Amino acid sequence: MDHQELVALDHQYVMQTYGRFDVDIDHGQGATLYDLAGKKYIDFSSGIGVNSIGYGNQKWAEAITQQAMKLGHSSNLFYSQPYAQLARKLCERSGMAAAFFGNSGAEANEGMIKLARKYSYDKYGKGRGTILTLRNSFHGRTITTLTATGQDVFHNYFFPFTDGFRYAQAGSMDAIQEVAGHDVCAVMLELVQGEGGVLPMDPAYIHDLAVLCAERDWLLLVDEVQTGIGRTGTLFAFQQYGIIPDAVSFAKGVAGGLPMGGVLANERCRDILGPGSHASTFGGNPICAAAAGVVLDTLDEDTLVQVTEKGSYIRTRIEQMGLSSLGTTRGLGLMIGVEVKGEESNKELAARLIRNGLLVLTAGKALRLLPPLTISMEEIDQGLAILKETLV
Repeated sequence: MDHQELVALDHQYVMQTYGRFDVDIDHGQGATLYDLAGKKYIDFSSGIGVNSIGYGNQKWAEAITQQAMKLGHSSNLFYSQPYAQLARKLCERSGMAAAFFGNSGAEANEGMIKLARKYSYDKYGKGRGTILTLRNSFHGRTITTLTATGQDVFHNYFFPFTDGFRYAQAGSMDAIQEVAGHDVCAVMLELVQGEGGVLPMDPAYIHDLAVLCAERDWLLLVDEVQTGIGRTGTLFAFQQYGIIPDAVSFAKGVAGGLPMGGVLANERCRDILGPGSHASTFGGNPICAAAAGVVLDTLDEDTLVQVTEKGSYIRTRIEQMGLSSLGTTRGLGLMIGVEVKGEESNKELAARLIRNGLLVLTAGKALRLLPPLTISMEEIDQGLAILKETLV
């Protein structure tokens, strides 16, 4: 099959819900990808943060193969080893108390929302189920997580949306106070707003927000679907902010390319969702859990230090290029936003870079870079060379 045959197949049989770039991806190794014709691409996108340990990882592939031959799926009505072993690794490395496993980031955030509302209902009864989220946030594509998303552009078409959310301007405690009320049970936020433009939160603001949540018995819910699993240089971004959330969602990179997500809860919230109150048929799937175990083993402390170093290197190099179309950089670890200046939009710049062999993303009005966390320095330099040559 060649590229045009693949495009025709897609257009005939697949719902056209994605604005795809005119590029196909066939295979890869490390952080380097190839299309059907053999053209090479350096990947600064990692499947929107999913392929955390790159492509062609032998230990990852072996774990999947061995588990698939042993047990591909088992109902959560029974015990199996992979999900329990993974839960232990996540809890021990995060300081959280218990895990729930699902399939995606949106599902993970739905789980956090349910946990917060049940916590409040169990303690206070009805009428205290509103969750505060931040303007410019993004929390998923289900009806409820779309409503939780603090961007009006997403509140379209699918009416009626779920009740129970109010929005505050990020970074302002006064804005939080303005939308607070007796009906609030939780605050949900990203520590780096990913889809909103790769915008890190100020640590002082997060500290004050955590204090307010504790004072009012609101749960503090941190959406780490994009920032979690090593992306920012620690296993979870909250570990750089000096807080212990009540619940944390994770997904994307946790299984290194297989669909998996979940929620971590702290000690006081670990038992809120009891038998029958929440479930996921494929949650904790043995194959996905085995893959995730390899991801966590790969992302040891030395590797996470390198994530921070590589991110700093990329940001410094881009700012030193002095390109007229790009400005300052921002982010944490290998979650990088680059300001776009001039007449071309971020999408136009991204299209040019992709045509020239560098896969990048957009977010807000910025370019967004999410390389595999194991990307080599050689691949980084190759990608930066393409960026400079394309945009000079």
